[in-house]
Amino acid sequence: MPSVTRLICLANSWKHSDRCIAGITTIKGQWIRVVSDLPDGRITKEMRQIGGTEPALLDILAIPLAKTGPDYGFESENLSVLPGKWERVGQVTPAYLLKHCSKEEYILHNDLRHVEVPYLQSLPVPQRRTLELIKAVKVSVRPLGTKYEGSQKWEGTIVTESGKKLTTTITDPVFVRKLDLGYRPKNPCLVTVSLSMPWRPDDWRGEGDPCWKLIAGVVELPEEHQQNIESKNDLDDLPF
Repeated sequence: MPSVTRLICLANSWKHSDRCIAGITTIKGQWIRVVSDLPDGRITKEMRQIGGTEPALLDILAIPLAKTGPDYGFESENLSVLPGKWERVGQVTPAYLLKHCSKEEYILHNDLRHVEVPYLQSLPVPQRRTLELIKAVKVSVRPLGTKYEGSQKWEGTIVTESGKKLTTTITDPVFVRKLDLGYRPKNPCLVTVSLSMPWRPDDWRGEGDPCWKLIAGVVELPEEHQQNIESKNDLDDLPF
C-alpha cells in the first residue's frame, strides 16, 4: 500500500492545461509540490480531483506520495505522486497558517520578478526554495486584457509587512474567477508564491534561464482576524 502524506493545500494553480498542486505537511509545515511523471510534473484532472471536485486552498489532503521526486535540476520540494485515491480529510483556518508565513528578507531569494536557475543550483539543496507563503498586507490587481483557460488574465501586486513588493501573473484559477466576477480583496491576504519552470523570453538578456515568480494561491484573511492578529499567541490545533 502506498505511503499517504497529509498536506495542507496552498496552491492548485494553472500549469499549462493542467494544475500544480502544492502545500505544507500537517506535521512539520514542510513544503511539498506534488509532481507526476509528465515532462513538467503537472497534475491532471484524473489524478487530483476528489469526487469530481478540485482540491481547494486550506483543504487537508491525504495523497499517496513517494519519498522522492524529480527536482528538474533546481527544485527542492518535489515528491512523486503514486497511484491511489486522494482524500479530503479536513480543513484549516487562514489564521492557522500565519505561523507558516515566510520570515525571509526577500520574496523567493531576491527583489526581482524571476530567479535564474544557476543561482538556485549554487545553493545547498534545502535552500533551493521555489515555494513560499507570504503575508501580504496589501494586494492589488489589474486585468491584462488577454484570455487564459476561458478567463481574463490578471496581474497582481503584493506588499509585505516589511515593504517588499512583487508584481506578477496570477495563476490561482479560483481567485481569477472571483476577480472576473468583480471581487477585490480588502483585507491582508496569505499568498503562495511559486517559481515557474524555466522560460526564456525572446528578449531575455540574462546569463541563466529564468524561473518566474507566480501568485499561485490567494486566501484573504477574514476581517475578524485583523483585529486580533497581533495579540493572539496560540492558534488552534489542526482540526482532525
